[in-house]
Amino acid sequence: MKFLSLSILSLSALSSFAIASPLVAMDQLRIFRSSEPELRLIQYSDDTPARWMTESDKMALMRAGIRFMDITDYHENMLEIETTWKPYIPTKTLYESEVAPFIGNLTTDFMEKVLTEFTGFRNRYYKSKYGAESCRWLFETIKDITDEADHVSVRPFEHTWNQFSIIVRFEGSNKDLENELVIVSAHQDSVNMWLPTYGRSPGADDDGSGTVTILESLRSLVKNGFKPERPVEFHWYSAEEAGLLGSQDVARAYKKEGRQVVAMLQNDMTGYIGAKGEVIGVVTDHVSPELTEFLTQLVDSYATIPYVRTKCGYACSDHASWLKMGYPSAFTIESDFDDSNHFIHTTADTVDKLSFDHMLQFSKVAVGFAVELSHVRDKKIDELMGHN
Repeated sequence: MKFLSLSILSLSALSSFAIASPLVAMDQLRIFRSSEPELRLIQYSDDTPARWMTESDKMALMRAGIRFMDITDYHENMLEIETTWKPYIPTKTLYESEVAPFIGNLTTDFMEKVLTEFTGFRNRYYKSKYGAESCRWLFETIKDITDEADHVSVRPFEHTWNQFSIIVRFEGSNKDLENELVIVSAHQDSVNMWLPTYGRSPGADDDGSGTVTILESLRSLVKNGFKPERPVEFHWYSAEEAGLLGSQDVARAYKKEGRQVVAMLQNDMTGYIGAKGEVIGVVTDHVSPELTEFLTQLVDSYATIPYVRTKCGYACSDHASWLKMGYPSAFTIESDFDDSNHFIHTTADTVDKLSFDHMLQFSKVAVGFAVELSHVRDKKIDELMGHN
């Protein structure tokens, strides 16, 4: 397969353009076209039109630090699907006593074991054979946790590529709420930004850390008998690094099915402690403001480290796919965005640079998110209880 070649600008020049403007960066590229069997429709800003690019162009964007969504198969306006339903997002935590035993049973042992094996795959690129193998290994690991719980199911969400996404579902006790759900998520794929299909990409932090963070939350909830009022799902998305392809596929399917997503929390890169010290980064751009404010309350209530508000830009992780569908979404990251792990997308994104105790703080918040939002609340009830 032949690709468009980015031949006139060096990578460092492209990066400097990207700092000023993604549009400037792409307009400055001299592109020579040869036989090209497939182009992809790429969106890299809210206020610029999408453009047709090749896979090699997408990797050039990644190397330049330009975040994007591949909307080739997902460019229809799903917000035109009418709905009168709107979720109520609380402003204060209420279920500390219920959350406490689940948090008390969180440990780093299982996280460390899983992440060590998960990073043993050569890479987890969504189009590589290793990515296909790694998702099947993760699926079986998750099944080992959920098999004995009859109200918890796990299924693959198949895509047009070989690495499927994984969905775990806790059925709710209130059958009137079976179409509502709360989502806790991470992405399972990794990428080497120079050699995506064959290059070594351990992806320990991006996003092996998020993967095991929510896996540990799931383990504690399952083993300690969590039975939510409304359904709660845990998602591990495929192909985040290729432009949020997996999460877009899932979110679009849920929108078409009329699912009522109360809230979605993405965990992407939770293991690296930056130079500014240990914090939880709460992303404030391209998210739901109301849900993000509640997320800060969850950090205050259930973590033992402070949060810092930070921004990560357009389409920086899978929460963007759900926001695009009109669902409330939020995003936690390991630090202030500028202080996050700079080894990602390379061979050096390895376990030895990470803190499992730091990841555990995010597991606590994920547990709090799942439990608190699994309960039905409204403004009137919260006012009576003095919470709103």
